[in-house]
Amino acid sequence: MEEAKGVVKHVLLAKFKEGIPSDEIEKLIKGYANLVNLIEPMKAFEWGTDVSIENMNQGFTHIFESTFESKEGIAEYIGHPAHVDFGGLFLPALEKVIVFDYKPTVARF
Repeated sequence: MEEAKGVVKHVLLAKFKEGIPSDEIEKLIKGYANLVNLIEPMKAFEWGTDVSIENMNQGFTHIFESTFESKEGIAEYIGHPAHVDFGGLFLPALEKVIVFDYKPTVARF
């Protein structure tokens, strides 16, 4: 197996609190997506909602994935004022959250 050179993925699983209007959720997602324009080490952003038929999501409804060139890039992102400010808006809207950072590994057979 081959680890991707330098690339680190930052994954956030979220469940929004009951009563958060869908337009507010959309506004928060757009704000999250805009961080890629404000924070240089953040190279890409993708998000989606659960579509699994396995019913194993443990209540999480949304996934957000950001791509960075290194672990140092994630550290810079975490301390960046735009991220800190956005977190102050985003996190209070969540009932549950998990954050997981990993270096992608390609399995070659």
